[in-house]
Amino acid sequence: MKLVSYYYQDNTHIGVIDHDGNIIDVTEIAQTNDMNLLIDRFAELKGRLTDCCEGANRAALSPQKVRLLAPIPMTRRNIFCVGKNYYAHAQEFASSGYDSSAAAGNVPAHPIIFSKPATSISGPDDAIDSRLDPHNSLDYEAELAVVLGKRGRVTDQDDPLSYIFGYTLINDLTSRFLQKQHSQWLLGKGIDGFCPMGPVLVTADEFGEPGRQEIRCTVNGELRQQAQIADLIFTIPTLIKTIGQNITLLPGDVIATGTPAGVGLGFTPPRYLKKGDKVVVSMNEIGQLVNTII
Repeated sequence: MKLVSYYYQDNTHIGVIDHDGNIIDVTEIAQTNDMNLLIDRFAELKGRLTDCCEGANRAALSPQKVRLLAPIPMTRRNIFCVGKNYYAHAQEFASSGYDSSAAAGNVPAHPIIFSKPATSISGPDDAIDSRLDPHNSLDYEAELAVVLGKRGRVTDQDDPLSYIFGYTLINDLTSRFLQKQHSQWLLGKGIDGFCPMGPVLVTADEFGEPGRQEIRCTVNGELRQQAQIADLIFTIPTLIKTIGQNITLLPGDVIATGTPAGVGLGFTPPRYLKKGDKVVVSMNEIGQLVNTII
């Protein structure tokens, strides 16, 4: 199932994408327009949501007639993010002179976890305000994001994959100047709007076991990043267990799993984003997350 949040006729709605690519409004069934709350109740609602989308008399809405929002426009708390989680990117970042992490210069022995505030979330087709990085160091990072679906801490006896509700895409936009200046990652990555998310939230059963799915990023049509999820240094189950062993996970929590090599910082000289650039993060199973820099 592919779920969306969208704005239509002066209201926020929740919808399901049908087999023709149109939106079926399920806000009334969910009795909420908050994706966090739908995730909370998904087990009891799944049957009705499925029946609604398969009914002959369903009312479908073209995506072109609405404004798609991030699938979770406001998360309950910060987004969990993972640094240096592809080998080639760990190497390019270590060579950049911008790495202030404890594992600087090396592939990390354990996952590096930081966060982006919920206020950094923006949606598909939203413009990204480059003036919020006045240092002209705006960079892109294509990432698969895991959305969790149940509450609890993760023990050694738990299957971490059982905590997953679904998957979406994130562009972990970054002010490299601020990242270096402050010797940490929050301020450079937590800027308002610097976390485009979407376009849809694909449930785990439809996405399949993470592995051979391929994530890509283009800038103005030029392929910059391309990798399989199987190339992660720390697997998705490892990330869930690492975070959840001491922190109670909540339905709707988001984990951005890391970015492949090919970021602007990795070029000589760096190829940062500028006004007018069009950035597309994509995965066949999820779609295209498109944003323009203004």
